[in-house]
Amino acid sequence: MIGKIEREKIYQKYLNKLKYLSNKNGFLGIDNNVNFKEKVVVVPFGLEKTVSYGGGTRNGPKEIIRASHQVELFDEELNKEPYKEIGIKTVKPFAIKKKIGDALDQLSAINKEILSKNKFPMVFGGEHSITPGSIKPFVKKYDQITLLHFDAHADLRESYQGEKFSHASAIKRCLDFKNVNVVSFGIRNLSQPEMEFYNNNRNRIEIFWGKDKKSWDLSILDKLFKDKTVYITFDVDGFDASIMPATGTPEPGGFLWEDVLPIIKKVCEISNIVGADINELAPIKNFNSYNFLVAKLAYKILSYTFEFKK
Repeated sequence: MIGKIEREKIYQKYLNKLKYLSNKNGFLGIDNNVNFKEKVVVVPFGLEKTVSYGGGTRNGPKEIIRASHQVELFDEELNKEPYKEIGIKTVKPFAIKKKIGDALDQLSAINKEILSKNKFPMVFGGEHSITPGSIKPFVKKYDQITLLHFDAHADLRESYQGEKFSHASAIKRCLDFKNVNVVSFGIRNLSQPEMEFYNNNRNRIEIFWGKDKKSWDLSILDKLFKDKTVYITFDVDGFDASIMPATGTPEPGGFLWEDVLPIIKKVCEISNIVGADINELAPIKNFNSYNFLVAKLAYKILSYTFEFKK
């Protein structure tokens, strides 16, 4: 069995070989002649090990990047081309470890390296099980992390189908880190044990229920996020199934585009966003609008983050 030190050496050797796509082939398809010092590193991580209904999340990162080449670089709300101020590089796709625990360690090592260079990791999954691995270097770097979590599901199961790193356990595994708390938006599907766990841990978990969407009091965002260190995790099944059927476990009663942007913008204005992941896109052949929605969401998250970066 490989020890911790040996594993670190292996991953460091691997990290030294990390390569990047050209601007043109990377996220947003930026002209190769554009020179910038990147602040953001996009990590395509198409992990698919525990999906429990529909599959296809392994193809999510590739299709997000491909669709991003159709995203208009000018943001009419911010009245600028944000990418010029941000600077974005995309990691060249690589082989993901076969065992889910090893894969999460692999992603942790990648994000640790990105953070060591004072860059912002944006991870494209893959299934939601990526998030505990993605945030591991953040919880070591910062005293406290607040997860801004968009999802149809609470993901608070201790395990699912015998796997503790299941995508149905993603937020529960994040809460294994004692310096993590979570604010979830859009939850409309959870088990009785998950509800019991939530009720017993309400000091660490705040839920804006999907059924109450029309009456959400967003004035509380200041109390929840002001001056906090925040990581965004966005499961695309948080969107309503009418606009996002391209996901393994779609749910009715979810977000529309205009529901999520004010929340993301406000949190970016009042907190310090340090990283993000978008997950659970399962592309449907010849239905490119769903991939495009996710690509534009990613650009919008980055645009808001760096517009208000302190």
